[in-house]
Amino acid sequence: MHTPIRIGTRESQLAVWQATTVQQLLQQNGFAAELVYIKSDGDIDLKTPLYEMGVQGIFTRSLDIALLNGSIDIAVHSMKDVPTQLPKGIIQSAVLERASFKDILVVNSQWSIVNGQLPIDVFNDLQLATSNQQLAIATSSIRRKAQWLHRYPNHTIENLRGNVNTRLKKVAESNWHGAIFAGAGLERINLRPVNSIDLDWMLPAPAQGAIMVVCREGDTKCFEACQHFHHVETALCTQIERDFLRALMGGCSTPISALAQIQNNQVQFNGNIVAVDGTAKVEIEKTVLVSEATDLGYIAAKEILEQGGKAIVDTINHAN
Repeated sequence: MHTPIRIGTRESQLAVWQATTVQQLLQQNGFAAELVYIKSDGDIDLKTPLYEMGVQGIFTRSLDIALLNGSIDIAVHSMKDVPTQLPKGIIQSAVLERASFKDILVVNSQWSIVNGQLPIDVFNDLQLATSNQQLAIATSSIRRKAQWLHRYPNHTIENLRGNVNTRLKKVAESNWHGAIFAGAGLERINLRPVNSIDLDWMLPAPAQGAIMVVCREGDTKCFEACQHFHHVETALCTQIERDFLRALMGGCSTPISALAQIQNNQVQFNGNIVAVDGTAKVEIEKTVLVSEATDLGYIAAKEILEQGGKAIVDTINHAN
């Protein structure tokens, strides 16, 4: 009997779903695998906004340590949570095919039912920005906050932390009008509420909706085992997005968004950077052949800096 591959995972329902998916893929390819549960710093502190915690790597650090000290063999991460620079001694072993990359708005159904005042327009692109009504929308993501305030400057953003189950419960029990979630996270564990809409105008976090598996450098067995379900197109698109993020300033605690998609042998890239308070936004769109897309993220980052993005980056760096 082969020794099982030990899969490190956080304890949240979504993290366990992701790790179980990898376990099943390994088993389908003839590799025994078992889950090992590890708490992350991001799971322990559920009050401090992510952008005040030096968020980069906060959900991956504990798993990285367990991987490097030999407690686990591979770790499974939501790719958008993974720092663009992996720790020394850890390498990417697989990227799974991407699910939905979209952000969604979950409307507080209790609020709308009790007050009967939430216009139907909330399900038609939220055309409340032109009114004097000041909605309260919850998120701990500085990227979502910046994009929302750019579009709806009269709204209020409330902090919302915790795993998806905790956040949904907080929204239901709050007086907020709604909260922003990653669609893939709720859809994967069948928790997406009926009273939710895709925010098609909101550009996602780099690598949102993708899952990354990492292993120790030099661990040929685990690397090759994971290569059986490595999705090349998703890996290319997410690498472009993460290159864009890294070239600009770094982590998932910054208001930087990016999306690369492949169609007809071309990569369509959209990226933006938004001032934290939503007052300014610079965006870029580029299309290149797949064969010429290797450095697309870096090229797009250079261009967006030249087109006004540097002023936003400088402002954010100065504030930090």
